[in-house]
Amino acid sequence: MLGDGVAVIPTAMEKARNSDAHFPFRYDSYFWYLTGFNEPEAALVLVGGDKPQSILFCRDKDETREIWDGFRYGPDGAKQRFGFDTAYSISELDTKLPELIANRATVWHSLGHDASWDARISAALNAVRAQTRSGKHAPNQIHDLRAPLDAMRLIKDSHEMATMKRAADISSAAHAQAMRSCQVGLHEYALEAELSYAFRKSGADAHAYTPIVAGGSNACVLHYVANNQMLQDGTLVLIDAGCEVEGYASDITRTFPVNGRFSSAQRDVYEIVLAAQSAAFKAIKPGNTFIAPHEAALKTLTQGMVDLGLLKGDVDGLIESEAYKPFFMHRTGHWIGLDVHDVGEYKEGEDWVKLRPGMALTVEPGMYIRPADDIPEHLHGIGIRIEDDVLVTEQGCYVYSSAPKTVAEIEAVMNS
Repeated sequence: MLGDGVAVIPTAMEKARNSDAHFPFRYDSYFWYLTGFNEPEAALVLVGGDKPQSILFCRDKDETREIWDGFRYGPDGAKQRFGFDTAYSISELDTKLPELIANRATVWHSLGHDASWDARISAALNAVRAQTRSGKHAPNQIHDLRAPLDAMRLIKDSHEMATMKRAADISSAAHAQAMRSCQVGLHEYALEAELSYAFRKSGADAHAYTPIVAGGSNACVLHYVANNQMLQDGTLVLIDAGCEVEGYASDITRTFPVNGRFSSAQRDVYEIVLAAQSAAFKAIKPGNTFIAPHEAALKTLTQGMVDLGLLKGDVDGLIESEAYKPFFMHRTGHWIGLDVHDVGEYKEGEDWVKLRPGMALTVEPGMYIRPADDIPEHLHGIGIRIEDDVLVTEQGCYVYSSAPKTVAEIEAVMNS
């Protein structure tokens, strides 16, 4: 890929939370994918050509800072531990980068991702251009590194698959614990606390994203994250939460009754959403397009809306006119991996990407029924989403997540 070029991949920067504290550091996903190195203030330089090299720039060993902030590998330790060809202090990057890119054809860099790094690359190019009288020339092409890395990240290897399975296992157990802990009168944040405890107790790094714990009609707000309302008798609670393990995300949603028993109306809507997810699973197999599971789920959901009295008409016509959108307004899934909404193209030109073994995606149909004059009252405020993480296999798909999902399973767990 590099040819006679040089790629520069920095990690994320630490961000101040207030005057004397930082947000928890989380490395850049591209940098982590290529290095496995989790310290801030670091950059990877990959040199192509006849003598390819991997070069890490990182923080120096510093006994005083390590007393305050913890262990640092330092360049020598990082080279030995992670197998880089060479490692230098991060303080040497701006001096050495012009030397590394001089007389090369191309610089690979994530253009526009970080203005400060765009400026550093520009400064290095200008430093080389200033040496033209010495016979040096600067690269005349700058390519965005993300496109080829996105294609690589879209197909998971066996280690990535195992890590994602572990993340899904931890998250599945946490969802089951939330069900067991749920009771009328708790606040949404109490269930969020159960999730956080279960994640960390089982060795997960953190939440993969801000969790959604939405009781009652809050579940009809797709990205509800306040998580501060009291859970009411006779309502449902939707939890969309997943942990991160070694950088890899899980993304699971379960919806269940606060009091442990589905009402008739809640069960009717729930079974439609569950059937839609089952239809989507059947559409996931190599050669089918990414959109195929969405189309399968959408057909089931729209038929269900007709059966519930939410819509009237022919299912195909209702889908074509998008009459379903007041009750289901998002796609049925997305790529998942190092980012919860992971990188990778969804279309190639005008055509949807075809599924291949090793791809991982979520399957998350839902139905959200906001109160309105033309909506049957017994359906008001019911919001349901069911989401699992799925690996595309040679035979079809493998569902990573295993949290209780059927009506019988959920009620059994909640009333055990």
